[in-house]
Amino acid sequence: MTKQQTTALKITALKITAVLWVIWGLVHALAGVMPLAQATSQAFAAIADAIEPTLLAADYHPAVSGVANQHGFNPIGLGLATIIGATLIWRGNMTAIWVTVMVGGLADVGYFLFLDIPGYVNFVPGTVMTLISGSAIILSFWVWLPSGGKVSVNA
Repeated sequence: MTKQQTTALKITALKITAVLWVIWGLVHALAGVMPLAQATSQAFAAIADAIEPTLLAADYHPAVSGVANQHGFNPIGLGLATIIGATLIWRGNMTAIWVTVMVGGLADVGYFLFLDIPGYVNFVPGTVMTLISGSAIILSFWVWLPSGGKVSVNA
C-alpha cells in the first residue's frame, strides 16, 4: 500500500470515527433529557429498560430525584462534548481523539460495568452505544498510535 493510500485510509477511519461519536453524542444528549422530563420512577424505568417498570415504582425521597436529574444533566454535557470532539476529529485534530475518548469512553465504561454487566438494560440502545464508542476508540487509535499523533489530514 502506498503512503497516499495509507493516508487516505486513515482519513476515512477518522471520518468514520467522527460519525460514530456524533451518533453516540446525540443519543446520550437525548437520553439525558429523559430523567429531567419524567418522574423519578419513570426516569429509572427508562434508564434500566430491561427491568419491569413496576419493580422500580416507588415514592422516592426528593434527594433521589435530584440524583436522577443530575444523571440526566451529565449525559447531555457528555453528548455535546463528544459531538464537538467528533467535529475536531473530522478535521484531523489528533488531540481531540484523546479528549473524546476520555469523555465518551470513560462514560461508557461506567455504563458497561454498572448497567450492562448486571443486565439492567436492553441491548438496544444501551449496549449498541457501548459498541459504537468502542469502535470509535479502536478506529481512532488505529490511526493515532502508529503515527505518534502526527497524521496530516486536510478536511
